[in-house]
Amino acid sequence: MRVFAAVTLAAAGAAGLWAWDAVAQPAAAPGPFTDAQAQAGKSVYDGKCAVCHEAGGETIKLIGPGFTDSWRARGTKDLYTRIKTTMPFSNPGSLSDAETAQVVAYILKSNGAAAGSADFTPATAVPISALLPARRGGGLYAGYTSLSGAPAPTGITFPGTVANYSPVTEEMLLHAPAKDWLMHYQNYAGWSHSPLKQINTQNVQNLQLRWVWSLDDGERQQITPLVHDGVMFVSTVVTNKVQALNAATGDLIWEHNLGPRLENQVNATARAMVLYGNQLFYPASDATLYALDARTGKINWKFKHTDFGHDKIGGLMIADGKLIVGRGVCDEASLEDRCFIAAYDPKDGRQIWKFSTVAYTGEPGGDSWGDMTNGQRAGADAWIAGTYDPKLRLTYWGTGQAKAGKNGIGDKLFSNATIALDVDTGKLKWYHQPAPDEGLDLDEVYEKILVDSGSQKLLLTAGKKGIMWKLDRTNGKFLDYVPMVFQNVFTSIDRKTGRGTYRQDIVHPEPGNSRPSCPAQSGGHNWPAASYVPEEDLIIFPLDQICVTSQGDMIGNFEAPASDGNMGRVSAYRVKDLKPIWTIQQRAPFLTSSMTTAGGIGFVGDWDRTFRAFDVKTGKTLWTTRLGTTAQGFPTTFSVNGEQFVAVPTGYNGGSPQLRPSSMFAFERNRPLVGHAVYVFALPKTKTVAKSPK
Repeated sequence: MRVFAAVTLAAAGAAGLWAWDAVAQPAAAPGPFTDAQAQAGKSVYDGKCAVCHEAGGETIKLIGPGFTDSWRARGTKDLYTRIKTTMPFSNPGSLSDAETAQVVAYILKSNGAAAGSADFTPATAVPISALLPARRGGGLYAGYTSLSGAPAPTGITFPGTVANYSPVTEEMLLHAPAKDWLMHYQNYAGWSHSPLKQINTQNVQNLQLRWVWSLDDGERQQITPLVHDGVMFVSTVVTNKVQALNAATGDLIWEHNLGPRLENQVNATARAMVLYGNQLFYPASDATLYALDARTGKINWKFKHTDFGHDKIGGLMIADGKLIVGRGVCDEASLEDRCFIAAYDPKDGRQIWKFSTVAYTGEPGGDSWGDMTNGQRAGADAWIAGTYDPKLRLTYWGTGQAKAGKNGIGDKLFSNATIALDVDTGKLKWYHQPAPDEGLDLDEVYEKILVDSGSQKLLLTAGKKGIMWKLDRTNGKFLDYVPMVFQNVFTSIDRKTGRGTYRQDIVHPEPGNSRPSCPAQSGGHNWPAASYVPEEDLIIFPLDQICVTSQGDMIGNFEAPASDGNMGRVSAYRVKDLKPIWTIQQRAPFLTSSMTTAGGIGFVGDWDRTFRAFDVKTGKTLWTTRLGTTAQGFPTTFSVNGEQFVAVPTGYNGGSPQLRPSSMFAFERNRPLVGHAVYVFALPKTKTVAKSPK
């Protein structure tokens, strides 16, 4: 087992880079803290904060532009309150007043603030902008210009019109055309599976690159290339650029650079766009929801989904003609920052209903937050797209963990749960919470896959703990579970309720004691979605096998026990009885969803630039190719004029599932930190396409 304790070095490196950015700038006013406080704060930060906020961490770095861009316009008292009430993530509110003040002092000094003679106190209220040196640059992508040397323009930067575009109807979404990939998971049930079978086990080894389209570099790029009527729609999160391409040739049809160019954004990904009618809906990184004309890229309407802090639009989908949207990164304890899922009219953006995922006093679940006031409750963001059962008229979503409150005060509903909402009213039908009061950033927000097995109407899902849960989707009743990776955070799971019991040293951590936990915050399962193969009754999950020691003397990441050093894993299970069928393991983690087809083929991509096709029955690799950088996002398949294509996006910035293995690889493996693109493959034109196996 290798242990990688790279956090402190990474923090020092980040501080060094930031110090360079501030060289020769006018001196800021002396800070309202002392050198002694800042030095003491470093010890607290290294022991309780760095594991999440530095190397391999899931959230924003607190040393460098990620912090200064977010907090420059706010005050020191806001920073103190945020840390005191919501941190450390594993046990919010456990820092003493003195420790919190020391951490604030360390963060401010590390970002260029000068120490003063007065101690920082909980009452200290100074604008952070007055303490930080003026920035000379804008981070990694400062001074970005177009090739002409002028700033990249916004607006319609390449005008054009899609010919012969047919409106996307509810009937199309209910019975997805095989030639298209109309939605994030291909169908309402979340299968990530196509009925196409021109490419199959007999000919997949002949796949060839047909075209590549480059995207702007920067930020997290985890897109789903949507395809309708031979047109592919893609986006770039750093510039909020949306493009329509000829799906067969890769030629640009239209381009709309919506702007703004935003960097150092936490969890801005635009994983899912939505097609409906003649419109394409895009969630911009500044939380503006755009309705574009899919034929021309022109704006039909737009509105700001949230103006609070760095909140984002999370998952989005169409269900029963309604645009359903979740709020993400709504993690501050404030009445203004309450997470929710809402339905809107696609014609004009009018809100139809809203369900708040954080229960308030007097509401169902409101007593599950102990004595916390409504303004102190936070979290439960819906940052992954939901699924929909049109017969039951229920839409299914996941929520993230609570972001406030000490361990043990209650279940903190409706955080870390699978929830079923009435598509007509938004009212809660049922919820299932397998990991209540979760404090390890091991949330249960991910895809909800709907399968009919005999008379059972099932919902299958897995969270970061890497445990697959089987539920009755009519009422939320727990049916079964199977651990897919090694986990040691639960000591037991109740077979009747599906609720887990945490280790005591997780519930009641002792300061200074080493606390290894598996999986790490990167998760046994994360946003790379599973696929369901109806022809074989198999559900196929991309998985990670990484653990972390989050406090004590050996902070760092390490490979899970019995993984033989393999961080990446793909496993197939039979839905009927959750029996494991096959597993493939490798050193590099997988960073795309699993995408499968009726041709008996599955596709998945990894950190090490490999995109592969495998036999869904056995997991055997049938074809591989190397890409320009990490395969990251959601592969799709489609056909144009009778010819089947396979598309895969690339990206090199993807949060914890990508950062943790990067720190563990060290110099073992490398990949370019440029290369956001979409690669499209097809069978050779010069060869006769083999017949599909019977």
